[in-house]
Amino acid sequence: MRARYVVLTLVLAVGAAIIAMGPLKGRSVEAGAQALASLAASALSGADETVRAALPGRTSTAHKPDNGGADAPPEVTVSQPVAQKITEWDEYTGRFDAVEAVDVQARVSGYLDKVNFTDGQEVRAGDLLFEIDPRPFERALEQAKAELNQTKVRVSNASLDVERGRPLLKSDYISKKTFDDRENIVRDAEASVKVAEARVKAAELDLSFCRVTAPISGRLSRTLVTPGNFVSGGGADKAATILTTIVTQTPIYIYFDVSENNALKYTRLSEAHDKGAPGMLGAAVGVGLPDEEGFPHAGRLDFLDNRLDQGTGTLRARAVIANKAHLFSPGMFARVRLQGSPEYTAVMLPDEAIGTDQANRFVYVVGDDNIPVRRLVKLGPLVDGLRVIREGVNAEDWVVIRGQQRVGPDQKIAPKHIPLKVSDAKGEPASSVKKP
Repeated sequence: MRARYVVLTLVLAVGAAIIAMGPLKGRSVEAGAQALASLAASALSGADETVRAALPGRTSTAHKPDNGGADAPPEVTVSQPVAQKITEWDEYTGRFDAVEAVDVQARVSGYLDKVNFTDGQEVRAGDLLFEIDPRPFERALEQAKAELNQTKVRVSNASLDVERGRPLLKSDYISKKTFDDRENIVRDAEASVKVAEARVKAAELDLSFCRVTAPISGRLSRTLVTPGNFVSGGGADKAATILTTIVTQTPIYIYFDVSENNALKYTRLSEAHDKGAPGMLGAAVGVGLPDEEGFPHAGRLDFLDNRLDQGTGTLRARAVIANKAHLFSPGMFARVRLQGSPEYTAVMLPDEAIGTDQANRFVYVVGDDNIPVRRLVKLGPLVDGLRVIREGVNAEDWVVIRGQQRVGPDQKIAPKHIPLKVSDAKGEPASSVKKP
């Protein structure tokens, strides 16, 4: 009604203007009034039609589509899940460490004469690295040898006295005590010989320590002491000078921490499988560097700590890797993947097929009546670009992949069936890492 009043007011205003202008153009007032009445009737008729079209549930018959009396069902894409054998992997961050590492120290004190390597060089066990001035140790060796000769002469003289006194003892020219004293002198001289021999060996050993050799094979660090400096030898009362360090490169360890839940999972798996079960000693491990795709390097788990860290609730684990190309160095970080399950057949869907309702995850499953039914699902990891569905659907179900926004409650759809394929995920598939 309000629209009619508005239209009528506008018509009357325009008509009044027309009537006022009529005499100026030679028209009568009666003719203007008749024109005004005709215009008002036409405007009111159009206003009624506009109002009727604006009412809820009313549609103009001039623009009403003809769809046969019912809306067509929306078309959505449906597919069956992919079912394939996979192996789940747990990922961690690890740090490389050397299997063997040695701080090369001086074992005797003296002035450093020579350095026989270049910084960062690869060496073998026994290679000469440093030379300490040997002259003081050569003099000490000569002195020890001279003392050894002195004690041997004493033994010889004391032995002659014993032999000379033996017939005298029988003739009672000397007493028994005198003869026993001569024998004791021989024993004392023989003991002195052993002491002197030990000193000679110690002097020889100190002289050999002037040549510092590599205790293990590996890569050297830089020279920490240059020739001409005094170095201190090791001892109980002082620390030895560190000359350089050596670390082995192949094989190499990588350490990482396993969560308490995963440690329990590995224990359960080991109870149901052999000793080579996932997560146990000897299990396969994949390693990837930060600039690499996937986990191209293979290793084996060789150590699990005997207790969990109370502060972090984690268990320290270690894998050994053959570093033949010397690509890894101690201290580097890397991604570690440990086998987290035995091989099994998994049902997988793309993430776009999975909806979210607060804490729940769901999919739409289409039955023979073409009416989608909502099902709650339990999700697993992402493998080869598809999401593992642990519970909720099976390989024979038809699931809405695209067009979920067009699905209504108890509303039929026009399903478009397409086969679902594994996407070309980047990197090496999680289920295809080669076991060492």
